[in-house]
Amino acid sequence: MLKGLYTAYTGMIQEQQRMDNLANNLANADTTGFKKEGLTSQSFDAVLVDKIRDDSEHFFARRIGQANPGVKIGESYVDFSEGSFQVTDVPYDLALGGKGFFTVQYTNKNGETSTMYTRDGNFQLTEDGHLVTTDADPVLDTNNKPIVVDMTKDFVVDQEGYIIQDGKNVAKLQITDFDDYNYLEHFGENYFYPVDGATMRNAKCQVFQGYLETSNVQVVSEMVEMITVSRQYEANQKVIQTYDTSLQTATQLGKLGG
Repeated sequence: MLKGLYTAYTGMIQEQQRMDNLANNLANADTTGFKKEGLTSQSFDAVLVDKIRDDSEHFFARRIGQANPGVKIGESYVDFSEGSFQVTDVPYDLALGGKGFFTVQYTNKNGETSTMYTRDGNFQLTEDGHLVTTDADPVLDTNNKPIVVDMTKDFVVDQEGYIIQDGKNVAKLQITDFDDYNYLEHFGENYFYPVDGATMRNAKCQVFQGYLETSNVQVVSEMVEMITVSRQYEANQKVIQTYDTSLQTATQLGKLGG
């Protein structure tokens, strides 16, 4: 009976984690460039069950089969499918059509800088002409330097990522892609950073000015999945309640028998 209790308990823990993940996806349904996350499930490693304290086996335990002690979260993953485009007609709003990421310079609370990658092209210009994210992180050019433009001139970006002012190319957006997205870790809402094993490559995509890529979260699908998870959680909960009732009955019978 205790094995069944543990199996139901692990099922409840797993469904709780899935619910937390779905809630985070829904919370970011309106976040520009957000990529939804998912979780996989896997069973705990099966263990060999032996019968012990059996004198008939001449001091050797008899094997009575395999036991699976429940389920657990296998791994998390990110769905990098492209979101739909929203027209804004704002010159600093940029969207990427195809695979690739904008490159930005992130600064943590300790003042340490690192390179991050994002699909969120909701950019702004500072008073001194720096192109930055909504969190004030500088957007980098192909020379790995912050992009600075003339505030008094029109800001035009072509589909190759060149920033044009007065008919001249003043900078080019650094668009980066990777061979395998499994080597990218999610950071915050919209940032990604490469881990050991990540291989960069030239991005094959187009830049669209005056557009934003919306989140790829499908609200209806996520809500349906939440209902499924809730029902599975309740099913495991009922298993525990049934086992609890059975154990109470067995205890009472034991007392009467004694």
